[in-house]
Amino acid sequence: MTKKRLFYTFILLLFCAGVWFICNAEISDKIGYLNPKNAASISNVSSVSSNISESQNSDGFFYSLGSGIFQNIKHPLSILLLQIITIIIFARFFGYIFRKFGQPTVIGEIIAGIILGPSLLGFVFPQISTFLFPIDSLNNLYFLSQIGLILFMFIVGMELDTGVIKNKTNVAMIVSIGSVLFAFTIGFFISFYLYQEFGSKNSNFFSFAVFMGIAMSITAFPVLARILQEKQLTKTYLGSIAITIAAVDDVIGWCLLAAIIAIIKAGNFIGAFSTIGLTTVYVLLMIFVIRPIIKRAENIYVSKENLNKTVIALVFIFLLFSAYITEAIGIHALFGAFIAGVVIPKNNNFKTILIEKIEDISLVLLLPLFFVFTGLRTQIGLLNNLHLWYVCIVIILVAIIGKFGGTAIFAKIFKQSWKDSVSLGVLMNTRGLMELIVLNIGYDLGILSAEIFTMLVIMAIVTTFMTGPSLNLINYLFKKIETIKQSDSSGLKILLSFANPQMGSKLLNLSSILSGKENKLNEVTAVHLTPASSIETKNISQFEEEVFRPVMSTANDLGVKLTTIYKITEQIQKEIITITKKSQFDLLLVGAAKSVFVDNFIGGKIKGLIDKANCNLGVFIDRDIKELKNIIIISNSEKDAFLMDFGKRIIENSNYKLTVADINNTNKNTINNNDSNFEIINIVPNLQLLNQYDLAILSLDYWKETSKQKSLWNNQQSSLLIIRPKK
Repeated sequence: MTKKRLFYTFILLLFCAGVWFICNAEISDKIGYLNPKNAASISNVSSVSSNISESQNSDGFFYSLGSGIFQNIKHPLSILLLQIITIIIFARFFGYIFRKFGQPTVIGEIIAGIILGPSLLGFVFPQISTFLFPIDSLNNLYFLSQIGLILFMFIVGMELDTGVIKNKTNVAMIVSIGSVLFAFTIGFFISFYLYQEFGSKNSNFFSFAVFMGIAMSITAFPVLARILQEKQLTKTYLGSIAITIAAVDDVIGWCLLAAIIAIIKAGNFIGAFSTIGLTTVYVLLMIFVIRPIIKRAENIYVSKENLNKTVIALVFIFLLFSAYITEAIGIHALFGAFIAGVVIPKNNNFKTILIEKIEDISLVLLLPLFFVFTGLRTQIGLLNNLHLWYVCIVIILVAIIGKFGGTAIFAKIFKQSWKDSVSLGVLMNTRGLMELIVLNIGYDLGILSAEIFTMLVIMAIVTTFMTGPSLNLINYLFKKIETIKQSDSSGLKILLSFANPQMGSKLLNLSSILSGKENKLNEVTAVHLTPASSIETKNISQFEEEVFRPVMSTANDLGVKLTTIYKITEQIQKEIITITKKSQFDLLLVGAAKSVFVDNFIGGKIKGLIDKANCNLGVFIDRDIKELKNIIIISNSEKDAFLMDFGKRIIENSNYKLTVADINNTNKNTINNNDSNFEIINIVPNLQLLNQYDLAILSLDYWKETSKQKSLWNNQQSSLLIIRPKK
């Protein structure tokens, strides 16, 4: 160890001596008065020194320092870094704000772009806007945003399940094609009204009209998928049909867009045929040649251990080369990125790993640049009179009629319910990011003028913004109709909330006991909420299936129709309360652990539910009793009369024996039954008495009153159901 230190010290000293010798020799050569050839150098050095001195005397050191920093700040790289920092901050902030209002994050990011553009920042603080987004810096921003779009379209292609399109019914295919044609036709015809005033000088009517048709018929597949996930519709019939329609819409839209780009770039139809022909060959090669090769590679590289940097590099090369080919053919690089994503095999593990590696850099860093670049192009100030705003409103209404109306009409023609038809119309009217991509392509090609571009951006924002509220309104209106239709139903509307999967099964059995002969008329919903930090995203579907397997099995045995709700949230108590309020349940059943006996009354999360739930609430204390056949209801006062309603339902089923302990002789006339399986006793229950029963049902008030009697409850062998009546 000492030898190593001596060696390192010697090397360091040798290096310092060498540096000193070289510097000393250079200085001696420069200022050596004995060498005549350095006379000119001496004169020059003196002159330079004099100039530096005069400069420092006249301008000062701090002026020179400030001037240098200012020049560095204006350097293109400094400007680009500042732009990226600003864009990410604004995009994340507004995305968060709009998400809090139940809107997709993309809406907030689009608004952030418009705020940073000439519509607000450029109008209110023009000097800041000029400094932050100088004209000569926009090319850098544009190309970076295009890279972000290429990565994003690759992800969209990977998430597009072509198997869904193949396997779905003809209804989804026909509704999709019909809605696209309806919206496209309306967009085409409105062009007769718009072209003369708003058509670009660089495009003809046909290009403008076709592009307007595409803009009216496009659907934002990625945004739609996220809305369906947030609304918990992905596994419903409506969600399945909506995803299929949106997928077909996207394929049709991008094919039309590729064709019109080919025509515009070729300049005529004859030249466009070669472009379309090359595109067809390219797509066929990708599907029938490249895809099988990737499929074989996928079978090898299916885990993170095997998916090394070399494989990721090859994936990026494949993606970028595909984008390059379509750009070279004459359509657009984004189309190549989309096709590259489509041909990636749909192995969930392989796809998930790739998306994890690409999504963050694309969605968080690069894609917001596109929103701001779009915002810089969106000049709302151009709509400076009532006529222009009138045209903008007409475009929005036509877009809604075309997509919403077309989808709803075709869905109803093919015998979908009115609720599903209008819901599909609202979902297909979502345009979002995909619309912005199409609009920017049209603007780059010179098809759209600045005014019509701004109007269409506003249309995209409005139609995407209205999706969430419109779905909520539809659910509210149809729910009222369903409530009126089902008002004569004698079944109970029951919500089961559980953490342990086996507890869910036990709560369902308990609900059937409390329902008596009307068990099959009940509307039973099982909800399981998982803390966000407790599960990885890729395991969600598998975990959800495992959680509900026991309770679904019990539902099949009992012949009960069961609805399930699964959410990932950190606000479990708040979510349960929200669900009970929205759906107006008659009874909420929750499971509790034995630790609830530590306090005088039930505490923790269950205490919060007791305080805020707006329906009957039952807390089940499970003692691992297999069959709850012998049941006792404890009635202590007139306030416990509500327990007799449950008693009436229980005695309707001859499978159970019910005893009512009417302690103060206050509710004995509430139930009159001659069944041998029913009796009323008037003695005060004690430990020995309660142990004779499988289940004891009591009110929360009685529980609080007797909770200090630890000898009565702590070692109790029977299961307990503590009920708090509806407030």
